[in-house]
Amino acid sequence: MKYESLDHFLKSGRAALTKGPVALVFAEDDVELDGTLRHHLDLGFKSVIVFAPAQFSILPEILDRVHRVTMRCSPRNVVFDTINRVIQAEPNIWLYYCYNSEYLFFPFCETRTVGEMLAFHAEERRDAMLCHVIDIYADDLSAYPNGVAPDHAMLDSTGYYAHSRHDRSGQPLERQLDMSGGLRWRFEDHIPYERRRIDRIALFKSCKGLTLQPDHTFSEPEYNTYACPWHHNLTAAVCSFRAAKALKSNAGSTFDIPSFRCPSSVPFQWNSHQLLDLGLMEPGQWF
Repeated sequence: MKYESLDHFLKSGRAALTKGPVALVFAEDDVELDGTLRHHLDLGFKSVIVFAPAQFSILPEILDRVHRVTMRCSPRNVVFDTINRVIQAEPNIWLYYCYNSEYLFFPFCETRTVGEMLAFHAEERRDAMLCHVIDIYADDLSAYPNGVAPDHAMLDSTGYYAHSRHDRSGQPLERQLDMSGGLRWRFEDHIPYERRRIDRIALFKSCKGLTLQPDHTFSEPEYNTYACPWHHNLTAAVCSFRAAKALKSNAGSTFDIPSFRCPSSVPFQWNSHQLLDLGLMEPGQWF
């Protein structure tokens, strides 16, 4: 289905939001748009909604399976405003959001659906799931100058750090961490401070009054925690070419980066087992 605007979608396409989990994909450009949509369709989302300008093309066989909303996803606050409107339009469903050239992975996603995973997570009285945004990047920038190469992708196998998150008075926040690592850490001179974190609550249950804030945290503090007080919970990963694209499209950084490879770079295997082995996501009590 196609919709001319967000207003049109919320008026005529509400059926896509009646049963979750629902994936919201925001197309900042047309790089890997088809691949992103296909990946999330294969994970078992009940609906995949893509927000993209009219000029971005999508393969017909994919377009037949998604809901397309015509929208320009810039400036960046447009994405947050859109998610917040969806939250208020349909509370009490599981939502996921990402950008094009990003791919959700969760423990055992090769054999289990995202719905099965979230059903277990909800049984543990969790309404949100911490995801780590793991930078992936082309192994050869002379061959792939925009940094995007799904068939030749790499990631950092080490170099991820957790920092205590503090409130405005300087007190540590319970079960909340700021995560760093990947390209945003290695090339921090080219990344604004407020965009260096790699933690994102990408999976969450909508509810009345909930808002997503511009720093990818939520207005409800418990949504921003990595686990419940009594044991570890599931976490997931969003593997993302987004930082690589930005660093190679920005005139202030592209000429300073002849290669993204470093001693800890390893080929990305496109499976959850690698991410679990590297400690980039947590199975919790789900086996």
